[in-house]
Order: sequence, then structure tokens, then C-alpha cells
Amino acid sequence: MTNMASDGKAVTRKKVFSRETAVRIDIQANKSIIWALLTNAEDFSRWNSTILSIEGDITKGEKIKLKSVLDPKRTFKLKVKEFEAENRLVWGDAMGKRTYTLKTVGDELTNFMMTEKIGGPMFPLFARMIPPFDQSFEKFAKDLKKEAEFIQNSK
Repeated sequence: MTNMASDGKAVTRKKVFSRETAVRIDIQANKSIIWALLTNAEDFSRWNSTILSIEGDITKGEKIKLKSVLDPKRTFKLKVKEFEAENRLVWGDAMGKRTYTLKTVGDELTNFMMTEKIGGPMFPLFARMIPPFDQSFEKFAKDLKKEAEFIQNSK
């Protein structure tokens, strides 16, 4: 899903055994600011209206517990699988993974992309019970853009 527009509009592709949602947005801020927001678990719910809480350290190999607005009663137990500072962050569980990618595209202009792929052999049995991610992804991207640009402009 790398050839999508950078306008903050989410795209979902459904297959029989998986579903992938992605959003991409340009943020007028340095990658280091965005990375700091994405890796500070304690501060996540302050700026991000889609996350209720994240417990744990967002660093490679660590486990985190995430509560989302989409399913507030459930705690997602995730492992940080990849951690390439200021470039790529991946966390997930046996059912799926979420990938954050940052690319510098200009002077203090960063392209942010978030994708989540969920699925597996049993996916068709419970796919209808998983809410769509599009609105949540768009809100996440908008919240991140607003906070990162606020911090950038406060410098």
C-alpha cells in the first residue's frame, strides 16, 4: 500500500484471510519530533484520541499493553518487533502487526505512514466482528500531525 496519497485518508484492502488498512500523511515537522511522540507510551493518550493507554516501553523486543477506543474493554498484548530509530516501528501479536514508517520528504517535512495487517487461517470466522479501522487511522494521523506541528512551531 505504498502508492497511496499523502492526504490522511485511510485505505482498506480486504482478502479472504486478511485485511490491511493504511493511512499516509505529510507532517510539517522533523522526524525526531514524530518519533518521540510514537515511542513515548506514557504520553500517547494525551495527544492521540484513538488510544486510551499504552503500558510498557516502546523499544525493540519489549512487550506493551494497549487499550484502544475501538475496543475499550480489551487489552492488546503486543510485542515491539522492529525499532529502527526515526524510520520504522513495528508492533503486533499472532493475529497482526502495525507498522509506522517515517520518511523525510523536504526541509522539516516528514511523510508518515501507518499500516495494520490482520489475518490468518481463522480470520474469515471472526472478520465480521472486527470493526473497520479507517476512521480511527485517519484520526490517529490527524492527531499526530497536529501535535508534531505544534511542537515544531513552538521551537
